[in-house]
Amino acid sequence: MIITQTPLRISFVGGGTDLPDFYTNYGGAVISTAINKYVFVIVKERFDDKIYLNWMKKEIVESVDQIEHELIREAMKKTQVLKGVEITTLSDIPAEGSGLGSSSSITVGLLQAMYLYKGMPVDPERLAKEASEIEIDILGKPIGKQDQYIASYGGLRHFTFHQNNNVSITQPKIEQALIDKLGANLLLFFTGKTRKSSEVLTEQKQKIVDTAAILRQMRDQSYEVLSALENGNIDFLGEALDRGWELKKQLAGRISSPEIDNMYKLAKKAGALGGKIAGAGGGGFMLLYVPLEAQNNVRKALSEYREMHFGFEKDGSKSIFNIRR
Repeated sequence: MIITQTPLRISFVGGGTDLPDFYTNYGGAVISTAINKYVFVIVKERFDDKIYLNWMKKEIVESVDQIEHELIREAMKKTQVLKGVEITTLSDIPAEGSGLGSSSSITVGLLQAMYLYKGMPVDPERLAKEASEIEIDILGKPIGKQDQYIASYGGLRHFTFHQNNNVSITQPKIEQALIDKLGANLLLFFTGKTRKSSEVLTEQKQKIVDTAAILRQMRDQSYEVLSALENGNIDFLGEALDRGWELKKQLAGRISSPEIDNMYKLAKKAGALGGKIAGAGGGGFMLLYVPLEAQNNVRKALSEYREMHFGFEKDGSKSIFNIRR
């Protein structure tokens, strides 16, 4: 039996510039961090050759091609684990529409678990590349590459997506005490709505030519935030989130809504320096940068919304249980 633990993520600035349609023309860059909310994948050998799957549904099939869950199906094909297994996926948060990168974390966790099941440890770069291939190239999802990379590598990272499809990974030079202080200033509230990111991202993808100038500003923000953090100015992130959110809302029509706008307005009035909807937009979680002295006021202002407490996660996808007979 193999059990893998793969972190979810929050993206600070640059989201959207990791879409291939953008970065292959202009280059993209983001800053994001893994958080201590996870997806778990369990792979267990069966006595027979059937495939048992447990997710929101239960599947029992004879062959991989019969599998309904497309991420499991393609991960099994990629790793050549083709029969005689039971696979279970579990998540700390709603499996779809949270804005915390859950589908990519599932894909990375599946690959990690199945390679370990075969006795083949693989490095984060391979996990990220193959997860991106499954979601973007094979399944044709209108998504970017940052989620697969942060799920694989973990930590607080700056990613540069080059026009030739290579990815450069930088770990900001920040002392742990400052990272802890940064984390303490971040709050997450559930909007009460989930949405399929593909619906928002399809529109965003179609408008990339028209919104390229906005996306370039969002890309460049990632370098500004990286510099500010390395110079100890963590409050700059609040300002950057606020500016980035205003830019992001111009990329597609369904990124925000009157309710989300009101929620953000209440948070700012109560003392938040900035924030954004995590992920593609339209629902899921709202990330806010709030100095400690204003956090109680913000919590009161958003009392009808559920807060999710979280911390940063240093590690990427990893095995937490590994028994192979």
